[in-house]
Amino acid sequence: MTTSAHVHHGALWATLGAAILWSVGGLFIKILPQGALTIVCYRSFYASVIFWFIFRKKLLKINRLSWISAAFYAALLIFFVNATKLTTAANAIFLQYTAPAIVLLLEPYLVKTRLTKINIWTVIFTFAGMLLFFVEEFSAPDNLLGIGLGILSGFMLAGLLISQKLNRAEYQPGAVFLGNILVCVVTLPWFFNSPWPTFTENNYLMIMGFGQIGLGYALFVYGQKYLPALESSLISMLEPVLNPIWVFIGYGEFPGGWAITGGALILLTLTVRMIILEKKRYRLQV
Repeated sequence: MTTSAHVHHGALWATLGAAILWSVGGLFIKILPQGALTIVCYRSFYASVIFWFIFRKKLLKINRLSWISAAFYAALLIFFVNATKLTTAANAIFLQYTAPAIVLLLEPYLVKTRLTKINIWTVIFTFAGMLLFFVEEFSAPDNLLGIGLGILSGFMLAGLLISQKLNRAEYQPGAVFLGNILVCVVTLPWFFNSPWPTFTENNYLMIMGFGQIGLGYALFVYGQKYLPALESSLISMLEPVLNPIWVFIGYGEFPGGWAITGGALILLTLTVRMIILEKKRYRLQV
């Protein structure tokens, strides 16, 4: 195997590892007895520590856009963990994955790109999938609140993606690090008002911070350097597929049929769009 093939295989495994690490978050959020804001505080603290060991002085490169990205990142974590507590893990993660469609909708106004026909259809089918989550949830107020927070997490992820895209690559790790610090500051009152976690609970929280966020982000950044965008994106979409599977195995939670249908429609729409665009790029290059 050539050196380039070795590098490509390493990048594939790194991206796969990142998707798997990200996907276990829903299970730990469900099984931990702490409230959502307490969990977020511990997780972001541990993530900040591992970020410092991995990126060191690179984290000190911060500009105005870094603060904007950090604010979106902090809101994203807070909304997503609360959504996972209040509704099914599948609802929370699938709704977060409406973010690409939101980006496509906002980009023409913020980044001055053109709203193409394929992007319009992507937005239509993605939001149709999102509406399916509401079909069987009106009888459960907590579930409905969780779905609302899940939708907000999608908007926050879209804001994070756009602000990071507008920023230069060297400022991006610092923005995520700063976002974790902001989460710790905002959720500090809930940290002080909660009892200390048990040894096992703290291990779960460390796995979420060190592994799920810290190591997961580092592996994904490495994979992105050496993989085509299509490969990287498709592997990353294992996260919303695996997330509800781990929760079902470890917690016994099973999402409703309409939620599964809506989530499948969202993921299928995004996958088809990526494949169509990749084929168009290939034809233009030939």
